[in-house]
Amino acid sequence: MLDPIFLIVIGVVVIVVLIMALLNRYRRCPSDKILVVYGTTGMRGSAKCVHGGGTFVWPIIQDYAYLSLTPIGIDANLTNALSRQNIRVDVPCRFTVGISTEPDSMLAAAERLLGLQSSQIQEMARDILFGQLRLVIATMSIEELNSDRDKFLEAITANVEVELKKIGLRLINVNVTDIKDESGYIEALGQEAAAKAINEAKVRVAEQEKVGEIGKAEAVRETRIRTAEANAQAVRGENEAKIEIANSEANRREREAEAQRKAIAAEKVAQAQALEEAYAAEQKAEDARADRDRASQNANVIVAQEIEKRRLVLAAEAEAEQKRVNAKGEADAIYAKMEAEAKGLYEILTKQADGYDRMIKAAGGDATKAYTLLLLEKLPELVKTQVEAIKGINIDKVTVWDGGAGNANGQTSTANFLAGLMKSVPPLNDLFDQAGMALPEYLAKKKSEDKPEDKPVEKSEKK
Repeated sequence: MLDPIFLIVIGVVVIVVLIMALLNRYRRCPSDKILVVYGTTGMRGSAKCVHGGGTFVWPIIQDYAYLSLTPIGIDANLTNALSRQNIRVDVPCRFTVGISTEPDSMLAAAERLLGLQSSQIQEMARDILFGQLRLVIATMSIEELNSDRDKFLEAITANVEVELKKIGLRLINVNVTDIKDESGYIEALGQEAAAKAINEAKVRVAEQEKVGEIGKAEAVRETRIRTAEANAQAVRGENEAKIEIANSEANRREREAEAQRKAIAAEKVAQAQALEEAYAAEQKAEDARADRDRASQNANVIVAQEIEKRRLVLAAEAEAEQKRVNAKGEADAIYAKMEAEAKGLYEILTKQADGYDRMIKAAGGDATKAYTLLLLEKLPELVKTQVEAIKGINIDKVTVWDGGAGNANGQTSTANFLAGLMKSVPPLNDLFDQAGMALPEYLAKKKSEDKPEDKPVEKSEKK
C-alpha cells in the first residue's frame, strides 16, 4: 500500500508540471507583429488576431503564427497605359504597403497572407496595383496627370486602398516620378509652361529693374540734396571760421600795438632816467670841479679844458643815444604801419578774389563771360574816357580850303578832315582788342546797311 505522503508529493509535482505547461502556452505579441491564433477559436471566425499584449494558446486544439508589420516597397513601373485622351503614357510609381492593424483587415490578412513569404505578398499586391493604376489613368487627361498630382494621388489612394484591404493590406505611401508619353505631348506642355514662366520672370525682372532705377534716381537726388546741404554748411562754417580768424588777428594786432606802445614808453622812461642820472652825475662833477676850483685858484687850464671836453663828449653820446632810440621807435612804428597796410591790402585782395570766383561760378564757370560782366560795369567810365579824350581840345577856329572836288571815294577834304578827327578817338571795340578781349556780339555787331553814306560838303569857308 502506497504511503499517503508519497501520493501527495506526486500530486503536487503533477500540478506544478501542468501549471508550467499552461504558462508556457501564453504568447506575447511584439509591437511590429500580429499574433494569429488559429484552430478552435469559438465563434470569432477562422482565427484570432492580437496586436500588442498577449493571449493564451491552448495546447493540442490551438496553434499560433506571426504576421510581420514591416512595410513592403513595390515598384510598379506602368507602361503603355491609355489615358482619357487615348494617349499612351508611362507612369513609373513606387508603392509602400503593409499589413493593416484594423480588426477586419487583420482577419483578412490572416486568412490570405499567413504563411506567405514577403516576395509572394509583394507579387500579389503588385498585380492589384497595376490594375487599379491603369483604371485611374484611364479616367484622367494628360494635363491632370502632369499638373494636378494631388488629384492623381488621391484617385490612386481611393481605388488602391479598397482592393488592398480585401487581402488585409493598406497603402502607406505612393511616389510617382516623371510621367512620359510616346507622342511628346507632356514635353510640349513642359516647354509651354517653361516659356510662360520665362516670360513672367522677364516681366518681373523688368518691373524690378524699373523699381531699382526709380530707387537709384531717388537715392541720387537725396545724395545731391544732402551734399548741397553739407556744402552749404561747410561754406557757412568756413566763413564763420574766417570771421573768427579775422577777429583774432585784429585782437592780436591790437595787443601787439599796445605792447609796442608800452615798450616805447618804457624805453623813453629809461632814457629819461638815464639822462637824469647823467645830469645828476654831471652836476656832481661840476660841484666837485667848483670845489676844486675854489680850493685851488691856480688850477691848470688844460685840466679844465679836458673836463670841458669830457662833458661835451658825454652830452654828445647821450644825444646820439637818444636819437638812435627815437629812430628805432620811428622805424618800428613805420614797420607796424606798413605791416598793417599790407595785411589790409591782403584782406581786400582776398575778398576781391573771392568775389571774382563767385562771379565766375555765377557765369557758369566761363571766365570770359565774367570778365565781360566786369567790363560792362566799367563801360560808362570807358565811354567817359573817350569823351574826355577830345573834350579838352580847344579849337577856336577851323579854316578849310575846299575846292569842292571829291576823292576816289567821292568825299571832299572837309569830310576827310572830320572823319580823321573822329578816328583819332579810339573806338570801344579797339580798346577791347588791345586788352586781349572781345565785346559781346550784341555790342560789337556792325550793320553795314545802316551806315550813313558820306556826303561831300558843298559849302566851305574861304579865307
